[in-house]
Amino acid sequence: MRHRKLKLEELNRISIEEFQSAEKIPLVVVLDNVRSQHNIGSIFRTSDAFRVEEILLCGITSTPPNVEIHKTALGAEDAVKWRYYGETLDAVEALKKEGYHVFSIEQAENSIPLEIFQPGPGQKYGVIFGHEVHGVQQEVVNASHGCIEIPQHGTKHSLNVSVTAGIVIWDFFKLLTPNE
Repeated sequence: MRHRKLKLEELNRISIEEFQSAEKIPLVVVLDNVRSQHNIGSIFRTSDAFRVEEILLCGITSTPPNVEIHKTALGAEDAVKWRYYGETLDAVEALKKEGYHVFSIEQAENSIPLEIFQPGPGQKYGVIFGHEVHGVQQEVVNASHGCIEIPQHGTKHSLNVSVTAGIVIWDFFKLLTPNE
């Protein structure tokens, strides 16, 4: 069997305007003091790919327009809705008031392994990704409804935040997208 790579024009991608009006998965991504603009851009691009509802950029997390974010987002920062909060706790409280179940993505006591997490029907979710060195702030973890952890079986104790976001967003996409 032969596999010819598709050309860009064969991918039938939607426009930014079509993306903005398209149905999204009920998932908001929260970035808690993510310092690398390349990681932020990558998370925008992943959020675009899987139609995340919105990204909340908090604390020291840079915001668009930004040349360094654009290098990895490649324009996804223009498609995916985003808001900025000076304090991540304010973002978490806003999501809770809007009816979201908020989970920190963190290695913590009593965390739920990602592979056994099951979202409830009709629920909306927020997932918080933390600083590249320090992770999600403890006070933010405390304000969350719980923690979800990606089990790891190697010698390292963590994944890059943009890789973690990719894994988690993909898993939520699979769980929250109705079977057609």
